[in-house]
Amino acid sequence: MSDDSRRRILARIRGIGGGRDAASIERELAALGAAPGAPAPDEDPVTSFMCNVLRNHGSVDIAADRRAAVEAVGRYLYRELRSHRLVAGNDPHLAAMPWRDGGVLPRFGTLENGEQAALSYAPWGIAETGATVLVTGRYSPSSNHLLPVHHLVLVESANILPDLEAFWQRSELPRGKRPRGISFVAGPSSTGDIEAKLVYGAHGPQAWHVIVMGEVAPDALQRANELAGRAAQSIPQDA
Repeated sequence: MSDDSRRRILARIRGIGGGRDAASIERELAALGAAPGAPAPDEDPVTSFMCNVLRNHGSVDIAADRRAAVEAVGRYLYRELRSHRLVAGNDPHLAAMPWRDGGVLPRFGTLENGEQAALSYAPWGIAETGATVLVTGRYSPSSNHLLPVHHLVLVESANILPDLEAFWQRSELPRGKRPRGISFVAGPSSTGDIEAKLVYGAHGPQAWHVIVMGEVAPDALQRANELAGRAAQSIPQDA
């Protein structure tokens, strides 16, 4: 593109505003209001979140605190892989977990060839879609949520937001503290490229397991399973 063409395009864009100031534009935007949100499966955001995780072909466990979360990780690893090993990013939230209490042997760093399971910490969850929000950077390598066969995600119940709009309002970060990238992970890997059939695990994780840590209503997981039309997904304590 020539400099002259670029100048003409930018001049045209500047002219769209008609010389109005920022305040008048903000008033017009406010007058438009907001579009209605998608109907939620349940009035409780945590229940809606877990329901949508299940609908997205994920599995869910709940944990009251960090120790219970470690035990949930250990149960999942042993049930699926007969192992207690996994990879976790150097996120402070994960490093502070009482791993020995649950018999889990984490290696902190980036997933390597042959490693089957990785754990990520999600700063937020989105009830509207069942997505876990993962930020990438020094302490949270993207390969840990894109490449393992089993991707486990830890999210705190207090950080589950109703919708994407609430996330963008909450996630404003000053320059210098912004992550390299933000990923919305809402299920195991899937593709429809093969004979137009939906296939899971073709290009990434075959299994996606979300552990909700913190205060959760006693019947929330059962309610989420009922709303998702599934049998109970909680993992037996003696598994």
